[in-house]
Amino acid sequence: MFAGFDTFTHDVNGIAIHGVTGGNGPPLLLLHGYPQTHVMWHKVAPALAEHFTLVIADLRGYGDSAKPPSDGTHAAYSKRAMAGDMVGLMAQFGFDKYAVLAHDRGARVAHRMAVDHPDVVRAMVILDIAPTREMYANTTAEFATLYWHWFWLIQPAPFPETQINADPLFYLGKKLGSWGSSGPFAPEAMAAYEAAIQNPETVHAMCEDYRAAATIDIEHDNEGGKIRCPIHVLWGANGVIEKCFDCLALWRERADQVTGKTLPGGHYLAEELPEMVVDEVLGFLA
Repeated sequence: MFAGFDTFTHDVNGIAIHGVTGGNGPPLLLLHGYPQTHVMWHKVAPALAEHFTLVIADLRGYGDSAKPPSDGTHAAYSKRAMAGDMVGLMAQFGFDKYAVLAHDRGARVAHRMAVDHPDVVRAMVILDIAPTREMYANTTAEFATLYWHWFWLIQPAPFPETQINADPLFYLGKKLGSWGSSGPFAPEAMAAYEAAIQNPETVHAMCEDYRAAATIDIEHDNEGGKIRCPIHVLWGANGVIEKCFDCLALWRERADQVTGKTLPGGHYLAEELPEMVVDEVLGFLA
């Protein structure tokens, strides 16, 4: 799925981070969403690799990256910890300043990277999210119904883990089909997502990611700090962000330089509308 790319697994502060790298040009870090892996970028990677050196990583807890133990604080899966992984990873490749393209959970990691490490992130393209704190704060009945998993996955272990592990492939199909998307997943990509979610350690780690988002991540957000680099936000016209939030207005509360638009798809834009995503990324990062 990534012809011409090199596979890597690097130890970053004791955490094994897995992914692929390839291409030529200035560095661009790609971060995936839930419940996926770095494989979600396979449709956009070839075109972007003509312009950038790509580093495409599995977040901790996901794919073939490490699944460190957690505790009641959920700090091991805070976006601050995940952001630190990615800053350390890019440093190992020799990159001290770079752009970021990120989707879903990865975009929440990118948000924290830009606040905690403003000297390394030069620009970001964010796919189909509004800021975490503001999404929780603006919860409505419609949002809670459509994003039911936000409120279920944060329940104490092992409640959601037990239910997912009882039939992980049924759960994966339900989750991937529930966000306004129209079956954009290549068979090879689905095979990767299916393999990942059948690992109980991955299931627990993903729940911890959401538990962190509802607790320690909001604490970190409440510390203040704005995104200083330019950001470009894209979201699906058929998705929940469009239905429930004023996406640009919320990002303008958290960032100094914000542009963005809807695209005619659902949640999984990089797999639904890869050519449009590539055009937006190239136009913005140029």
